[in-house]
Amino acid sequence: MRTAFHLAARYVLRHRIQSALLAGALGLVFALPLCLRVLIEHAQQELRARAAATPQIVGTRGSALDLMMTALYFKRENLLPLPFGALTELRHNHSATAIPLHVRYQAQGAPIVGTELEYFPFRGLHLAAGKQLSRLGDCVVGATLAKQRGLQPGGHIFSTPEQAFDMAGVYPLKMRVTGILTPNGTPDDEALFVDLKTCWLIEGRSHGHDDLKKDESVVLKKEEGNIVGNAAVRMFNEVTDANIASFHFHGDVSTYPISAVILLPQNAKAEALLAGHYARSKEQQLIRPRDEMEALLTQLVRLEGFAASALLLTATAALLVTALVFALSFRLRQREFATLEDVGVSRVSLISVKVLEVLIIGLAAAVIGLLLLQFSSFAAPHLLRWAL
Repeated sequence: MRTAFHLAARYVLRHRIQSALLAGALGLVFALPLCLRVLIEHAQQELRARAAATPQIVGTRGSALDLMMTALYFKRENLLPLPFGALTELRHNHSATAIPLHVRYQAQGAPIVGTELEYFPFRGLHLAAGKQLSRLGDCVVGATLAKQRGLQPGGHIFSTPEQAFDMAGVYPLKMRVTGILTPNGTPDDEALFVDLKTCWLIEGRSHGHDDLKKDESVVLKKEEGNIVGNAAVRMFNEVTDANIASFHFHGDVSTYPISAVILLPQNAKAEALLAGHYARSKEQQLIRPRDEMEALLTQLVRLEGFAASALLLTATAALLVTALVFALSFRLRQREFATLEDVGVSRVSLISVKVLEVLIIGLAAAVIGLLLLQFSSFAAPHLLRWAL
């Protein structure tokens, strides 16, 4: 047996590239279903945890899935905005903590999330460095985003315009970084948080400019109680201690947009009353993220079944091809085996050589498969963040 193993090992090492390709193909094919299961299980665990931690979400009528993805994962979906006045009504008429979210803009690819300070204890977010939001134009940054961009308290980051040339609407705002959040392994790590007024400032609903009373050259006309500036008025794209008093909002704030409201009912009765109230509403909807996520995961499990069936067929085909490769290899080596038999190697030993070659390749394939499985377990959180 030792001689047979020596001959089999020498052949595999002599044809290392062919053996490595064969073992790699087998390991990959048989590891794929297991890796898929690991990824699906991790995704289910992560998605369920974030959905379960969010009791209810209110938004405008439309896709419940879009509303959930906006509120939980800061994805800008095709949702009609909710008026800010709806938040005031919620706080006055219902026994629930209401946390607004405005998710529309980005800062160099990272979502800008407009919210209020109650959001941070709700998600268990704490400051690793710096301080919380204190004025218009401030932002706190998730741990992963801060690490990727090299951001520190006292630094700055610009919002990204929706269009390359937008002279009258959204313009780049230079935001001051006041704090860095501790990592918690959720989409919050890759987001940038501001207050709602800063979001509306980015949107162009607020602005700051030079004092028109001090510079007559930029005055277009004077009306009763109002001064209208001309195109030469210098608009500020950064809020500082020197110019913060010049920033002001236009129009009715109750009509300003927000994307969604997270509701934290005080008890089960309040939760049921809220669900009943919004069931009768024609303009707004209330969803339970846990229910919506379960429906989504049900579809995911079905897709996993189809994928697993396809991978099983692929594995079967790969096994048959491998058997064919070994059969052709042994057939081409008939003269080699005949020579070994002539020098005194028994037929039993030659059969053992063939079996051991198959086992060595199979063992190498199993090792490769286990390594791929370990890698998928390690990479699952990162892949899920990338996919979402």
